[in-house]
Amino acid sequence: MDSASHDSRVRLDKWLWAARFFKTRGLAREAIDGGKVHYNSQRCKPGKLVEVGAELRLRLGWQEYTVIVDGISDKRRGAPEARQLYHETEDSITHREDLAWQRKTMQAAQMPPARRPNKKDRRDIRRFQEHNGI
Repeated sequence: MDSASHDSRVRLDKWLWAARFFKTRGLAREAIDGGKVHYNSQRCKPGKLVEVGAELRLRLGWQEYTVIVDGISDKRRGAPEARQLYHETEDSITHREDLAWQRKTMQAAQMPPARRPNKKDRRDIRRFQEHNGI
């Protein structure tokens, strides 16, 4: 089997690992099995063979990516080389930026208290809770 045909037949979990979306193939497999990866808008198995031009939707933590496969590799290389295996869609980039902005504004809106409650404040809080049945 020559390397050209070997590179064209790569499992999805191995491609996600090579493209540096996950640190290990095991984590990639868990994400696929958990429904966090969709191949051409459908759930799939870790053994699905990746094709150039396929659309992948990935949920990683708070972020959701929509990427198009540009290249196929089963070797994990540096991040600049891994980024050449795919490109992210414009809609995905704007959606992620909007969500990040919303999370930042929500955090800014929740101002922490100026100080921790002292002993008198704690007694008042406890008295208020007991009085109101909380």
